[in-house]
Amino acid sequence: MEWAAADGYTIGRLLVTRGLAALYLVAFLVALLQFRALIGTRGLLPVPDYLATRGFRSSPSLFHFRYSDRLFAALAALGAILAALTLVGLTERMPLIVCMGVWFVMWALYLSIVNVGQAWYSFGWESLLLEAGVLAIFLGNDDVAPPFLVLILMRWVLFRMEFGAGLIKMRGDPCWRDLTCLYYHHETQPMPGPLSRWFHLLPRSVHKVEVAGNHVTQLVVPFALFLPQPVAGLAAAVMILTQLWLVASGNFAWLNWITIVLAFSVLPDEFYARLVPVETDYGPTPLPFTVAVVALTVVTVVLSYRPARNLASKRQAMNASFNQWHFVNAYGAFGSITRTRREVIVEGTADRVDTPATEWREYEFKGKPGDVRRRPRQYAPYHLRLDWLMWFAAISRDYAAVWFPRFVRKLLENDRETLKLLRHNPFPDHPPARIRARLFRYRYATRAECRATGAWWVREPVGEFMMPMSLSDMRMP
Repeated sequence: MEWAAADGYTIGRLLVTRGLAALYLVAFLVALLQFRALIGTRGLLPVPDYLATRGFRSSPSLFHFRYSDRLFAALAALGAILAALTLVGLTERMPLIVCMGVWFVMWALYLSIVNVGQAWYSFGWESLLLEAGVLAIFLGNDDVAPPFLVLILMRWVLFRMEFGAGLIKMRGDPCWRDLTCLYYHHETQPMPGPLSRWFHLLPRSVHKVEVAGNHVTQLVVPFALFLPQPVAGLAAAVMILTQLWLVASGNFAWLNWITIVLAFSVLPDEFYARLVPVETDYGPTPLPFTVAVVALTVVTVVLSYRPARNLASKRQAMNASFNQWHFVNAYGAFGSITRTRREVIVEGTADRVDTPATEWREYEFKGKPGDVRRRPRQYAPYHLRLDWLMWFAAISRDYAAVWFPRFVRKLLENDRETLKLLRHNPFPDHPPARIRARLFRYRYATRAECRATGAWWVREPVGEFMMPMSLSDMRMP
């Protein structure tokens, strides 16, 4: 079975398995720490309510058989433990079938979470982690050489990610074609990071170079992934550098990091020879394992028809899953760019009626902009799910129509789990009497404004998002 082995990718496989394990660990911790407020039995979008309207076939999940908050916590904790064991290298030392079983369990557990996560789990990086997780099942352990076909399948994932993202940009917002999108993007992206303002204040000529470089990386470089080495490795290196630039410029959960991890699979051992010694002593690849890898490849080829057709379509879908298993998906991001940043600012008051002395106190979120003097923090690859959806809510109330009223009610009750998602609760001793939400226009402070006031942002009110509401006004179950 020498044709099926790629023993020149030992370091690449090591980095992929450890990197994916680290991202699985983050994903399970995010689920464990946030689920009670978001999708728990008393959450904003409760899993039991969702399961009552869905069958296993449409959304495969272990929770169709039984759901409780304790069970969810236990399964998320189990996933985190398995990911941690894999991260420190224990899984790959186990017998091949056990190693594959550990990766399968992590995938099945996270699939079960994503398929009941509703709006909170509607991001492309969820499907990307699941697809990469399937391929990781077939990467093998320390006893067998990396399977050549699986490494090719990882390049196919990278190709769809980068080329799909490039096409959606060229077909979408005209600012991508005239190279001006980054005049706005660093300021209006969902969750800016600590360096995002610095990127925004770069000269506009640099922004145009950034966009042009992005087009080359996403529309030209992906084809080189399937060329012989060292060309394929150089293409992957370009992708890694580009993704690190994106990591520095914003918070996109694990989207950039998983792209980097998958790109490591393209780099042959020769790329690392000057850094670390590479020793390979593999035994023969078991025939059943090779048969399983071939079967996986055939399934991937069959399922690739719709994603490939999507790439060629003028109505290209962005971040679409064509099956309930989230395997062989379509990817892409930021086909359109918002020109102005709006933020929903949530405030509470202890007064039941407005008076001249009424004081409205602002709730502070962990990641999204609020206090103009607070510098954005770096959270990625950790994912602040509520903060992200608050960005969508500011674009349109429709995005928050189901969950935002429930969120307000939780604040009026001083719900402990919901408040854990926030950075600051202005009513620590007793719940507020009323809650309101206002829309503000945000922009980065100029260098002169920042020096004069110490403010990171400049904001102005532009409208009302939700009128003041008391608990008695909330007509909800």
